[in-house]
Amino acid sequence: MLWFLVFVIWPLAELFVIIKVSDAIGFLWMLLLLVLSWPVGTRFLRSQGRAAWRRFVEAVQEGRPPADEVLNGALVVVGGLLLMVPGFISDLLGLLLLIPPTRAGARRLVARHYGGTLIGRAARFGSRHRRPPGGGGATPTGATRHYDADATAVDIDRPELKP
Repeated sequence: MLWFLVFVIWPLAELFVIIKVSDAIGFLWMLLLLVLSWPVGTRFLRSQGRAAWRRFVEAVQEGRPPADEVLNGALVVVGGLLLMVPGFISDLLGLLLLIPPTRAGARRLVARHYGGTLIGRAARFGSRHRRPPGGGGATPTGATRHYDADATAVDIDRPELKP
C-alpha cells in the first residue's frame, strides 16, 4: 500500500497541484517556482546540515547519546531532498522538515512511532559486532581468537624513544 501511495498517488497529486498553481499564477511563474526550489533546497540542506552536524559533534564531545541529533540530521537530509524533487507538495513537506520548530515536531512523531523499532535494530546490529568479554573475538569462519595485550606490552623509557 505504501508503494502505491508513493509511486502512484503522490505523483498524481503533485501533477494536480502543479496544474492548479499554473492556472492560478501562470505557467511561467509556476515553472520558475519549481526550478527555484532546487537551489533553495540545496542552500537549506547545506546550512541546516552543518548546524545538525555541529550539534551532533557537541553531543558526542559532551558524552551524551546523540540520538536526537542523528534523527535531526536525517530529517534535514529528507527535507532537503524533498525540496529538490519537483513538485509543490514535496516542496512544502521539505520546507516543514527544514524549519527547526516543525522539524522538532516531526522528530517527536518519528521517535514515538518508530523509536522502539530503530533502537531494537541498532541493538541487534551492535550485538552482532560486539566482542565477547575476555578479549576474544570470533573470526569470519567462527573460530575464536584470544588476544592478550598484557603479554605483548613493554614499558619503554623516554631516552630509548627516537624521534
